[in-house]
Amino acid sequence: MQTHKSLVSKYLLILAVLISFLVVLVGFKSPEDAYKPTRHTVTIFKMKFNPENLVVNKGDTVVWINKDFYQHDVTELTSKKWTSKPFNQGESWSKVITEDIKYYCDLHKVMKGNITIAK
Repeated sequence: MQTHKSLVSKYLLILAVLISFLVVLVGFKSPEDAYKPTRHTVTIFKMKFNPENLVVNKGDTVVWINKDFYQHDVTELTSKKWTSKPFNQGESWSKVITEDIKYYCDLHKVMKGNITIAK
């Protein structure tokens, strides 16, 4: 009878280890699964970017949609390292965000916006 108890104890221990392993495995998510990029929209209307200030996660996409009567563009403010082509009413332009950005419309320099990466 001692052998039977010993054998049952071993099987229960193996079963407990397998269940623990499966619980850990199911609960584990790789870093790629932890965050899926989000799409944010900035509307251009009445000579303004709306919202003017936007907080996003690194890797998110921002889409600017022109709902104004005038042509607009989106240009990086500090060093002009990137710019969109001018786009008309109903057109859009997008960018994947990898850093904090200050931007403006080079066609209408009073129009400015900021994108900040969430910390």
